[in-house]
Formats: sequence, C-alpha cells, structure tokens
Amino acid sequence: MLKYIFMKRAFSISLLVILHIHALAQSPFSFQNKSIDPGTKSHIKVPIRSDKDSTFVPVTIFHGIKSGPVLGITAGVHGYEYPPILAAQELNRKIDPQKLSGTIILVQLANVPAFLGRSPYVNPMDGKNLNRSFPGDPNGTITQRIAHMITTDIIAKSDFFVDMHAGDAPEDLRAYNAWYQSDALPEVSRKGKEMALAMGFDYSIIFNIKEERLKTPSIYCSQEAFHRKIPSVDIECGRLGIPGKVETKRIVDGMISLLKHLQMFDGISSESKIKPTIIAKRVTLKSKSTGLFYTEKKAGDLIKKGELMGYTTDFFGNTLEKIIASESGVILYMIGTPPINKGETLMSVGVLPE
Repeated sequence: MLKYIFMKRAFSISLLVILHIHALAQSPFSFQNKSIDPGTKSHIKVPIRSDKDSTFVPVTIFHGIKSGPVLGITAGVHGYEYPPILAAQELNRKIDPQKLSGTIILVQLANVPAFLGRSPYVNPMDGKNLNRSFPGDPNGTITQRIAHMITTDIIAKSDFFVDMHAGDAPEDLRAYNAWYQSDALPEVSRKGKEMALAMGFDYSIIFNIKEERLKTPSIYCSQEAFHRKIPSVDIECGRLGIPGKVETKRIVDGMISLLKHLQMFDGISSESKIKPTIIAKRVTLKSKSTGLFYTEKKAGDLIKKGELMGYTTDFFGNTLEKIIASESGVILYMIGTPPINKGETLMSVGVLPE
C-alpha cells in the first residue's frame, strides 16, 4: 500500500513537472516564411527591391527556449553611426537562445547602402533619410520599402522596441537614452520609462508626444512603435561617426540590462544602480547663416543662459552671427565640424531639472 501511494505521488510530481515545462516551452517563431525552433538563432537576409534599386537587411532571430515577450531592436538606421552597428554584432555573439525567455528580432544593419557607401544621414540610392520615412511604403523608393519592411516585420511583431543610434559623421554627442510618453498612452509610456531607466544611462530624455501627433505619420522608427502602442526607447551613444569601443560597450551593457529587466535573460530581474538625470525639456539652437561654425564647446558641457557658444563666419572669415545660449543646461549634441547651412541645428541643449 505504501509503495502504491509513493508511486502515485511520484507520478503526480512528474506530471506537474512535465506540465510546467510544457507551459514554459515556446512554439516555433515564424519570420519571412521561415520557422525558427525554440532555443535556436537564425540569420536571415531580407531582400528589398524597388523599380530602380535592390539591397537587403540582415536580421538575426534569437528564439528563446522558454516563452516570453518579443523584443525588436534596430541598429544602423543611419549607416554612418557605427557604435550601435558594432553593438549589434556583439549582441549577436553574446545572446544565447538556450538561456533566453522570449524572442529577439535584431536588425543588425537597417541601412546597408548607407553603411557601405559611408553616407551620413541618407541612403545614397535615393537620397532619403530612413529615420524620416516611417511607416514606409511598399511601393515607394528603396528607403521607403526598407521602412515598410521594418514596420511590418519587426515593429508590428514586437512587444517592446529599441532603436539604437549615435552621433553621425558631423555630430558630437553626449550618450543618453530616451523614451516616448503621451497622456493618451499612460501604460505604454510607463513601461517605456521603466525600460529606459533600467538601461543604466546617466541621462534619460522624455520624448513627449501630444495625442494629435499620434494620428499623423510617425516619421521616426521608434515613434512608429509608440504609435502602435508598443513601449519604445531610443539609444544615442557615440560621436562623430567614430567606432568607439567605450560607446559600443555602453550600448551592449544597456541592452543586457534591459533583457534582465524584461526577464528575458535567465528570467532574472535587474535594476540599474545608476539614477539618471531625467530631462523633460530641450531647446535647439539653429544657424541663421551659411558658412563656417566656430566653437570651443563640446557635447556634455554644462552651459549657462546668455553664454557665448560660438560664432559663424562667411567664407572670407567675416563674422556673421554670434551664438548665444537661450537656456542653461547640458549640450546633448551639436555640430562638431565647421560646415554649417542656414536653418541647420547647431546644438540641442537639455534643460536640467532644478
């Protein structure tokens, strides 16, 4: 009798273990008509073709052994912003789908033509800025078709989303991240904030979106995710198109911290020890002249309202304009090279909380 009771109890325990494992297990993940098994990684070249041009987008799918959320990540939306692209390569080596809960859709390099063509801001095939082209157009130019593919195949399948950027070729930049926030989407905004603060950046920016803006085309990659009620974060880390190792590591560390926060990495929650300075207001200084820009300032400098930030000259050295700070704060990014055109942004200043 005791033997029967023991066997019955052992069977019940085994059944519970099997049911628990089954509950945690994932079904295969479908991407571009390809099935990815749980606990595996798959590299996929997504072809993009227009009437005039053709390219591809390299995407890596990490399909975890256990169930969990889908995290979409894009790198290289601007092909001259190297630390995010190198960070994506590093994440490819670091992330083990056997230790992952959920699924990661990682766009290793969204804008291959801009990367290979060493082209700041725009895709040289059609002259368009990919980060001004969302949600895209399946019948448009090559850039618009890339945006459409990212929108439908990555963003739309994600529960959370991160777009990774850096300072492009002429842009000096101080590392920060940012989340989208709107009174119209309080829960999505809250989750985005938690994502950003978990990543360990010492500056976090609030991208405030008014309700009426949600009814217009997103334009930006990460904002497209927010428009679709997906918590989304931007990373800005790197400067002047330099493939910096420190900046690359900062991005990788932030993404690993995010995976822990989302309980996708070993199912362990992690809270960043860094309490970031949160910036809710930014001001932009624009040039009123075309010519050369001179400054002693650099990204990250603290400035005071009324301070001389630099000046512009014509092509004969005559001063055209003195640049004066309109607010006190920290320089988030700025033009770090001499050429300047009328109407271009000279500096973006984050107003520090009092």
